[in-house]
Amino acid sequence: MDRTNPQTMTEYAELEQALGLVFCDKSLLQRALTHRSYLNEHPDFSFEDNERLEFLGDAVLDFVTGEYLYHRFPELREGALTSLRSALVRRETLARFAQQLDLGSQLLMGYGEAETGGRERPAILCAAFEALVGAIYLDQGLETVQRFIEPIIGPEVVHILQEHLDKDAKSLLQELAQARMQRTPRYVTIAENGPDHAKEFTVQVTIGGVAYGQGTGRSKQQAAQAAAQAALERLQSEVLAAEEAGLEATPLPEEV
Repeated sequence: MDRTNPQTMTEYAELEQALGLVFCDKSLLQRALTHRSYLNEHPDFSFEDNERLEFLGDAVLDFVTGEYLYHRFPELREGALTSLRSALVRRETLARFAQQLDLGSQLLMGYGEAETGGRERPAILCAAFEALVGAIYLDQGLETVQRFIEPIIGPEVVHILQEHLDKDAKSLLQELAQARMQRTPRYVTIAENGPDHAKEFTVQVTIGGVAYGQGTGRSKQQAAQAAAQAALERLQSEVLAAEEAGLEATPLPEEV
């Protein structure tokens, strides 16, 4: 389906059927599905991109998932609830939700971005899902957002708990780095890009002075988690290779 041109009313109806709701203001849905690359190629397009809705949807998602977890798990302490919510709203999880709804194919996107895999890019899918939540909130309010979100996050909560995915990447990386290398990971923000309302941060993590991972996110915390995940995957691969070769972990030299 061609998504380098705006959707028709029929195509809106198909998407709304998949979402299980009908928008009163179709322009909000159009905006939620408009990637900034489309405006770069079509500067006269009458709608803005989805970045402001993404900002709003991010905040709404934090609240809705927080309230859902608060009521579902009355026995959990604040720290455990925070970790579980973080696992629910991290980029990879929200990108999967977007894939379940086939949002990638629905995005209004510039030709160049689409040709380089933009419709499958996790960051773009995550942003689209957040923008959609922001649009639903503005169009129909918090209760409709809850009815939309809770059936999606319910099964994911079960999966997260079964697979112990509620422990964040920074914690896992620190445990592994200290156990195998006797070093604590260090995080440095190396870049900040974009306007104030949609700023993107890039964070690098080093262990013993060696760069192990880099990540981006809409906050320094999110970027640090992405960097930690990349570093964790690299360090786990190194540990596995060492174990297969029958080698012992060697502590790194003291950092200067």
